[in-house]
Amino acid sequence: MKRKLGALEKVDADLTSLQYKVRRDPQSYYEDHQQQYMQYQTLRDLLLQNPATSDDTGIVRLNDLVDFVAHTADCYPKAAAPFADDLIQMLSLHHDELQADLRDKMVSSLVLLRNKDLIDSATLLNTLFPILVSTHSKSLRALLFQKIISDLRSSNVKATNHRLNRTIQTVLFNLLTSDRESTKGLWAVKITRELWKRQIWADARAVDIMKEACLSENEKVIVGGVRFFLGGDKEREEAADESSDDEIDMRTLRHQAGINKKTKKKARELKQAAANVKRKERKKNAPHPLNFSALHLLHDPQGFAETLFSKHVQNSKSKLSLESKLVVLQLVSRLVGLHKLTVISLYSYLLKFLTPRQNSVTSFLAILAQATHNLVPPDVLEPLIQKIANEFVSEASASEVAAAGLNAIREVCARQPLAMSDTLLQDLVMYRKSKDKGVQMAARGLLSLYREVGAELLKKRDRGKDATIALISGGVKEQRFGEEAIGEIQGIDLLEQWKAEERRKRREAAGLPADAATDEEEEDEAENWNNWDVESDDSDDSGGWINVESDGEDINISDSEDEKENGPAAKKAKVANSENGSKAQSEEPIQKQISKLLTSTILTPADLKQLRALQESAAVKSQMPGAKRAALLAARHADDAITAETIEAAAAIGKKSTKEEKVAMAKGDREEKHQSTTAKRKEKKESEGKSTTNKEKARKKNFLMTLGKAKGKNKRSLVDIKKTMKGHLDRSKRGGKRGNKGH
Repeated sequence: MKRKLGALEKVDADLTSLQYKVRRDPQSYYEDHQQQYMQYQTLRDLLLQNPATSDDTGIVRLNDLVDFVAHTADCYPKAAAPFADDLIQMLSLHHDELQADLRDKMVSSLVLLRNKDLIDSATLLNTLFPILVSTHSKSLRALLFQKIISDLRSSNVKATNHRLNRTIQTVLFNLLTSDRESTKGLWAVKITRELWKRQIWADARAVDIMKEACLSENEKVIVGGVRFFLGGDKEREEAADESSDDEIDMRTLRHQAGINKKTKKKARELKQAAANVKRKERKKNAPHPLNFSALHLLHDPQGFAETLFSKHVQNSKSKLSLESKLVVLQLVSRLVGLHKLTVISLYSYLLKFLTPRQNSVTSFLAILAQATHNLVPPDVLEPLIQKIANEFVSEASASEVAAAGLNAIREVCARQPLAMSDTLLQDLVMYRKSKDKGVQMAARGLLSLYREVGAELLKKRDRGKDATIALISGGVKEQRFGEEAIGEIQGIDLLEQWKAEERRKRREAAGLPADAATDEEEEDEAENWNNWDVESDDSDDSGGWINVESDGEDINISDSEDEKENGPAAKKAKVANSENGSKAQSEEPIQKQISKLLTSTILTPADLKQLRALQESAAVKSQMPGAKRAALLAARHADDAITAETIEAAAAIGKKSTKEEKVAMAKGDREEKHQSTTAKRKEKKESEGKSTTNKEKARKKNFLMTLGKAKGKNKRSLVDIKKTMKGHLDRSKRGGKRGNKGH
């Protein structure tokens, strides 16, 4: 046995040496290569007669010969032309019978031939993919999956290979549609999801593949496709963030290369790092690709949502478990909320699950809130809200249950405020006086929401100052079902206020009344377009734009109107006005607000720049702890999913943490690595490639090297010690050895 192993090792060494020689001088070693190739053909024929053979000597020899021919095939492309076909035939017909090492070597050799451009990607992928789908070997499936993904990545590095992508996408699509009950479609899901995460496939074709996976009959394939739509975009963003974090510090690398020993390997590494930096800079400066969400690339979201709901959830013959149905319902509700779809049967289906005794009830509450939008009829939502209030929010319910119910009602009403009745709202708002903090906060959230979106449903004492003033002055317009908001520029009211304030400051600085306009100011208005980067446009003050006439009505929008509104007479008039004023009075302030800047002024570039600054400032203020959350909740982006944790958030406020949770929370805030300030500074210096101080070097010095200095210190006289101490005091007074230069 030892003789056999020694002979095999000698043969292996000879083949490695011959491979090196062939690659350096192909013409001189052509005969030697042909001898080895003939040996390969002989062993191949023997293997094809009995693919399941266990002859270790012959298999090891064939393994080495396959590796040798694969590495030298590009030196003799005509002579080694049948080699790729041989590997494809053996793998396709006998992949289950071949030994694992030989089979893996054949797969690696095929990939090597693809890298040498002896075969194309389509041939390689069409060979590997059927084996991936049909083989029973777990290790072979993992290897083939890795090779397929790697080849598709390399084929799309320089430019998108549309032809190859379409071919593979068609294969995956046909695999899903040909047999919907088989688990083979799971590989189509895995490949598509991996390529979507790496941003290799980011088009509608990939979304269509996952759409067919969601409509499959196999539970694993269904869940895989649904989870792609629910989390694929987040995975893509995380992968992009991870790739952007790997920054290379060229300054440190050059510094280290100048200090350390110069070798060819380190020079190559420095050159490779410089190339990577340049490539990343080109990517950074390139225009950002438009990566649309998978939910937005669906061709027919209405039909897809209806089919998904009727086939997997509403169908009594569906064999999906409750957990899988929950995942499908999350996707359906996400589609309904994002695209504002109409699936009326969804709400009646959810009605029977809205009870505290139901498993995963917070997930059902989150699904209901996610499936609500302003085009859902309020009559459909009223029974659901009433049932939540009856089942969850009562004096007999536990505090966590009541808080979750109030939170769910708030999430639903934030998207469709018309679904709430005034009687029910007044009952729910009373829970803000509850002793439990979670229930109290949830009720306050509902109250603050309706102060913004429906103050007329609240009692007078619950409306608050801002909502009461808005109702009395007619600044709040009654909402109607299906009515869309009037299109305007976001933050235009902030710009209008800023311009009015700037105008007031200039007039006060000139010693003029707040409502007076001067010729100098009008001249400044004319120069705004010339000096737009210094000063913004104030064309509201020009005399031609003060009075706007439309349909026989005169709407006065002069600046003096603000002064009149703030006077004592105006305050008395506001108090005297009843809440049920005429519609013309309620619509007048809205018309005034729209026509102030959008209809009478052309915004200059300086105005647009100031508008962006005000929008950013408003966004920052909205994130502050003291800012109002109701408007932020109502304006939550439709792409943001609502989870069970969102519903349970209010209940977690009043929950007392256990000792273990408090300890875990305290440890979570700490750093994993405990270091002193000196150690952190030292680690930072080492990472930057800097050296240490002389004092730190002295600490690391060998003890025998410091022994002579230590003995010399013991032999010092009192006079020498005195001189040393005096010098130490002098240096400390003047601030060290170099002294304080500023003193």
